[in-house]
Amino acid sequence: MTGTAAIRGAPVLLGAGCVAWAAAPLVNSGWAGFALFLAILGVAAGTLRLVLAGVPTPEESYLLSAPVRFWLKFLDILRLVPWEEGALVAILWLEVLHPAPPWHTAVLGAALIGYLLATHLAESGASPEALRPQARVLAIGAGLLALGAGAGMLPAVGPGAGSALLRLVAAGALIAAAGLVLPYVAAPAPPTPPGSPGSPGSPASGRGTPGGR
Repeated sequence: MTGTAAIRGAPVLLGAGCVAWAAAPLVNSGWAGFALFLAILGVAAGTLRLVLAGVPTPEESYLLSAPVRFWLKFLDILRLVPWEEGALVAILWLEVLHPAPPWHTAVLGAALIGYLLATHLAESGASPEALRPQARVLAIGAGLLALGAGAGMLPAVGPGAGSALLRLVAAGALIAAAGLVLPYVAAPAPPTPPGSPGSPGSPASGRGTPGGR
């Protein structure tokens, strides 16, 4: 029970921590405030979606009352929108809007990857051991983050273009690391081939065959 609560609470803590990390120090800019609003909205809506994941929805709703139909529509929208991915984009935008050292961006990148992985575990109900096959990919992503942070901390040749180039290298490493991890976070379950055990119509499933009953 404690392990399940920890898995479900990890996305909330990591998401809130990422927002606070990217927002500090606060910047007096309209775009910064808008990015902060979007980041908070994405994390909060993603958390609400995880909390309401077990709420069942009926297949037919035309006979239900208007408030119930509105509630079901709200659940559909809540489960359809990729809130975590939107929060990730808003948090990265918030990070770019204020000057930050490369190590600050690298720590944020590692925390964002952890946020996506924790959300995946909370949605699927799997244990952290399910990520063991992707350990090599996660290690490569961590290495890219470290390389990007190291490149960004190197002294620039001169002010202006050199400093901006190193910031781009650090940001590119963050994007590459997230790109390596995202396919494993959102990878759909492979379809069961026809005729295999457990598929409809196979002898093992007991459905669609004369001896299934």
